[in-house]
Amino acid sequence: MKIRNFVIISHIDHGKSTLADRLLEITGTVEKGKMRPQYLDAMDLEREKGITIKMTPVKMMYKDRSGEEVMLNLIDTPGHIDFNYEVSRSLAAVEGAILLVDATKGIQAQTITNLELAKKEGLTIIAAVNKIDSPQARTEEVKKEIAEFLEVSEDEILSISAKTGENVEELLQTVIEKVEGPEVHEEKPFRALIFDSQYDTFLGVVSYIRVIDGKVKANDKIFLLNTRAEGVSKEMGVFKPDMTPIKELKSGEIGFIATGIKDPEKIRIGDTVTLIQDKELKLEPLPGYKDPEPKIFVSMYPQEQDDFETLKLALSKLKLNDSALFYQHQNFQAFGRGFLCGFLGTLHTEITIERLKREFNLELVIGAPQVCYKAIDGKGNEVMIYNPNNWSDNFKEHYEPWTEVTLIIGASYLGRVFELLGGLDGKHVDSRPFGKDRYLLVYELPLREIIGVFYENLLNVTQGYASMTYKETGYRLADLVKLEILIAGQEEEIFSRILPKTKVHAEAKRIVEKLKEVLPVQMFAVAIQGAVGGKIVARETISARRKDVLAPLYGGDYTRKRKLLEKQKKGKKGMKERGKLKIPSEVFLKVFGS
Repeated sequence: MKIRNFVIISHIDHGKSTLADRLLEITGTVEKGKMRPQYLDAMDLEREKGITIKMTPVKMMYKDRSGEEVMLNLIDTPGHIDFNYEVSRSLAAVEGAILLVDATKGIQAQTITNLELAKKEGLTIIAAVNKIDSPQARTEEVKKEIAEFLEVSEDEILSISAKTGENVEELLQTVIEKVEGPEVHEEKPFRALIFDSQYDTFLGVVSYIRVIDGKVKANDKIFLLNTRAEGVSKEMGVFKPDMTPIKELKSGEIGFIATGIKDPEKIRIGDTVTLIQDKELKLEPLPGYKDPEPKIFVSMYPQEQDDFETLKLALSKLKLNDSALFYQHQNFQAFGRGFLCGFLGTLHTEITIERLKREFNLELVIGAPQVCYKAIDGKGNEVMIYNPNNWSDNFKEHYEPWTEVTLIIGASYLGRVFELLGGLDGKHVDSRPFGKDRYLLVYELPLREIIGVFYENLLNVTQGYASMTYKETGYRLADLVKLEILIAGQEEEIFSRILPKTKVHAEAKRIVEKLKEVLPVQMFAVAIQGAVGGKIVARETISARRKDVLAPLYGGDYTRKRKLLEKQKKGKKGMKERGKLKIPSEVFLKVFGS
């Protein structure tokens, strides 16, 4: 039997999930009566946002032009830049890729990034222009754009409508004809690549695997080469698209295996599964996916400390199928026990937080996003600075991560975008026409400039007609300082930030003004200060709550009233000296946002 393993890669909202729906219908994998839009997007969040967040594998059976039955293993992948790691994992498990481009929008920045990943894996690329039924379609223009970019003939690029199904079957036949089948080695010792996992209460960790060599059967004892963990294949099967048990998985196939391992920490994406009986053969681990490095770090605390263990378990379960998620324990006096979490971008952060709230019923306090800086200490050692806790005034040099940002925008918005970029600490690298009425811009920018509202601002100035992708280019020397926030004379570490020296005054002013707005009024005056190296750079004061101590008095001489006022003043002074201001958790959310 022929086997074809492939993915669909594209920019967000180019019709990838709709194409997957048509393929499920054409192959009869899902009956028409049970079909629903975005069938493979199982999460509520995916449906609400209209994007694919998790990769989803599915096995389809189909007959080619000659009538021979073909096993088609499709992996539907996300399109947003923050989920590049999902794409890279799936590419290691397949031999071909459908490159899908929207006929109304053309090639987008993220399309370029995903295509580069596919080329590095040596995959066969089949290009298709989608949405040709749209009144705004620029089919021939976009085909020419793709042909020039891929350096192929325009005749090789298919024109389809995933919505109506036009030419989708032709695309499927092209996949069968052009994508090479996997190398099958059933006689070799069993080796399989883990490209995803999920947790099941009864079965333990269920790993999604691509079998490279040999075969595995139910109840086989298994062994993981990197973590050295042992388990038993309690159940195995394929995705149709629901998980369907079968008796064995063979070389070249994609499926799942229930490992029986209850500890999520023992399963890692990219690990190699073998059989315990082959343990002494010292098999080589499979080359595959490597853990990506988080780009943004955020402090995360449960609002109720009783939920700490729930948060810990929740993060370990999410880590199973989100290898880009990083977390380590940290403690702040104001919020108690929590975690420093690392993410690939702001959307990745937002989605993870939302999943923690929905899937585990957690209420969280979320810190301000911070990139990872580097420093050289007095002994010449390199120190990683994940948050202000790691800061020392004795550091000799500081370094910050930089990126190369690629933007594709409409030519009419060029001036506005240059104005936006001109306000950032960056450097123009290149700008050139890209197809008709579009420009491709390349800028070098510090990572800190693009982790906040940069993309939102970009969409605003281009009225939504812009796409962006970026790649890290290493660390560069930077003049950084630690901004400390003092409330009633006490440093509140939770509000501290690491910033370039040139930005510190503006940020200090913003934070102290915001704190003045949101902190509850006390019986004594509260000073809010921003300080750098012991020097105050911004200050606001919350006036004391006034109590009318003269109200009970009816007449009498002024001396008596003055004594009462002096007594009140003295009492407030004493409260200020003895008082420790308790900061409600919601104050942090109002200052930095959740």
